[in-house]
Amino acid sequence: MSDVSQSAGQASPAEAPSPEILKAAYKAFKKRLKLTRLDDASRIGHGPMSSGQGSSIAGITPPDQYPRAVWEKLVEQGKLRHAGHGMYSLGQ
Repeated sequence: MSDVSQSAGQASPAEAPSPEILKAAYKAFKKRLKLTRLDDASRIGHGPMSSGQGSSIAGITPPDQYPRAVWEKLVEQGKLRHAGHGMYSLGQ
């Protein structure tokens, strides 16, 4: 029996994720973080007469298209950091 359960584009746990996958995952993370912050800032509680506060979102759950090993590798590289409870934030 061959191992066909592994989907294309995802590295097995024994293999390190390729630089292309890391780059795409990091880009997807930044985009999701940006959209989450925009969504938070545009909610009803922020009216035109309010103090104009931005979003207070510090970390998000990463996109599930990529395995956990990819996010851990990005933490090792310093691009992301753990925010607790399976959430990550930007490392800079």
